[in-house]
Amino acid sequence: MRYCRPDYGSSSVANMEKMKARMVHRGPDGEGTWLSEDGTVCLGHQRLAILDLSKNGRQPFISASGRYVIVYNGEIYNFYELRDKLLAEKKIERFRSTCDTEILLEGIEAYGLEKTLEICRGMFAIGVYDRKERVLRLARDRIGEKPLYYGFLKGTQSFVFASDIGSIAVLDGFANPINEAVLNIYFEQGFIPAPYSIYEGISKLVPGTILTIRAPFGEDHLHLQTYWSVREVAARGQKNLFTGSRKEAADELERLLRGSIRDQMVADVPLGAFLSAGIDSSTIVSLMQAENPGRVRTFTIGMEDEKYNEATYAAEIAAHLGTDHTQMYITEKDAMAVVPELARMFSEPFADSSQIPTYLVSKMTREHVTVSLSGDGGDELFCGYTSYASVERIWGKIRHVPRWIRKPASALVLASPAAKKDIWRIKGTLLSANGPEDIYRMSFRTDPLALQIPLDQSTLPYAYTQTGFDELKEVNHDIMLMDMRMYHPDDILVKVDRTAMAVSLETRVPMLDRDVVEFAWTLPVEYLRDNVNRAGEHAGDNSGGTVGKLVLRDVLYRYVPRSIMDRPKKGFSIPVDQWLRRPGLREWAETLLDRSLLERQHILNPDVVRRIWEDYTERGIWRIQIWYILMFQAWMMQEYPGSTSM
Repeated sequence: MRYCRPDYGSSSVANMEKMKARMVHRGPDGEGTWLSEDGTVCLGHQRLAILDLSKNGRQPFISASGRYVIVYNGEIYNFYELRDKLLAEKKIERFRSTCDTEILLEGIEAYGLEKTLEICRGMFAIGVYDRKERVLRLARDRIGEKPLYYGFLKGTQSFVFASDIGSIAVLDGFANPINEAVLNIYFEQGFIPAPYSIYEGISKLVPGTILTIRAPFGEDHLHLQTYWSVREVAARGQKNLFTGSRKEAADELERLLRGSIRDQMVADVPLGAFLSAGIDSSTIVSLMQAENPGRVRTFTIGMEDEKYNEATYAAEIAAHLGTDHTQMYITEKDAMAVVPELARMFSEPFADSSQIPTYLVSKMTREHVTVSLSGDGGDELFCGYTSYASVERIWGKIRHVPRWIRKPASALVLASPAAKKDIWRIKGTLLSANGPEDIYRMSFRTDPLALQIPLDQSTLPYAYTQTGFDELKEVNHDIMLMDMRMYHPDDILVKVDRTAMAVSLETRVPMLDRDVVEFAWTLPVEYLRDNVNRAGEHAGDNSGGTVGKLVLRDVLYRYVPRSIMDRPKKGFSIPVDQWLRRPGLREWAETLLDRSLLERQHILNPDVVRRIWEDYTERGIWRIQIWYILMFQAWMMQEYPGSTSM
């Protein structure tokens, strides 16, 4: 959490204290502030101590030569490789601490930021200042596990950056308006993808990139470069497919995952893992237990409603593996109590409702450990979502018909009386698709009423509208790549990071290790999903290609019997569509959707919002956009600096 060039009002140090106070939950174990000699650069940090719990690991950290200053959020899992290299090449005589921060900083001074990041595997948001050249460089990890916001304050020449956008919004004189151009994406997806944020002038650093800004830190002194690209990794992997057997693929995947887990279990604080009873978390826990001579701590929450409860399955898996298992059943009241806290937790509009159980399991876990490993990434890397098979099936039916025929046919269907029925409206919409990516995107926006929410239907940002990855010739991998570029970093990882950090819990994701990711993209589709052949076409009709993550399952079944795992997945979700009818939440929602409030805000169309709400409350028509609207309105009222004037 950091701030640069405060020349617009009160002192830089006073503003830094505001920023640090806003995000103390991300680092309650220590803090520090550094101000440059000329007073133009101020760096601050809140520390969650994981390695070297002493004051020696305190940040901002100054290099041994005194030239570089770093503020850094995250973990370098293979820090020992960089440490040994620095010592062997006599780049440094000794280290003052045992934390990865110092090793990372000395690596940057010795080899440069780019070369150091090539060596490092981990999750991170880095800000490093060169006092000699007066250059600030920001870097974000390859997949986007750790957040990093940056930009300029409106009406000033001040450049700011932080791990929490809420820490930017508390600065004196902050007046950046809402970025209404991204609301179209938000109300369609429920999140705001990088490089955009909810504020004009403030961006998210895209994963795998480095931003350089030179004094005098103006907009014309910015330079953005890519040091790692999942798109390039996917293209290279699919051009150089793994040629061994499926068993050999499972052998290699197990080797890589065990190496990743071994590194990620290094900590000077108690460590455990989430166990949801799914394939992904069960695989991670299995390999953790195999690597650990003691009993791994595992954590699960259960739900009273059996339709959403997997705690009994998780307990069975834990018992088989011999973990030290903790579970807690949460009530509807427990979950509903979290809802009013979400806006502050995320600091910008975010509406994946599984954020609620994710927060609750994080809160319980933090009572026992400081670090928890998670199984996220398995669906996107190993073809786990059933929607991938649906897209493949739909595209297989329409792709042989030229689009110049399908497009007018789509218009005819949508203009016909049949389009009043959901099924025909959806079919008519998908008929005009350019390709499988377009089908996947269209599946989120087939309800014309829900899409009328923003007043200004402005053009979607270019990065969001790109279609077609010519490097990938297989439909499932095409959609997996889409998810790895946006949905996974901007929804899944945001959800996990913000909810866990709200209770000062560090989460680690072994499947997102660089070597695991790069290997996963070399796997042919028939090693990932059943019932497909090399061309990506269905080879039969037994299961319709609905079972994914085959090679990952092969690894898991070496540790957990198939009989325990072969059951329908219930998912990590909650019945928010039912809860909003209950006393308490219904009144909360009605307050946020008050017509006079919507009219004063001048963001949403009050008529459309009320129609959507009344369809739900009076006619039982649930649209996911209801939750998106409520999370946006909650953010507006609690977090938006201009809300007091509404």
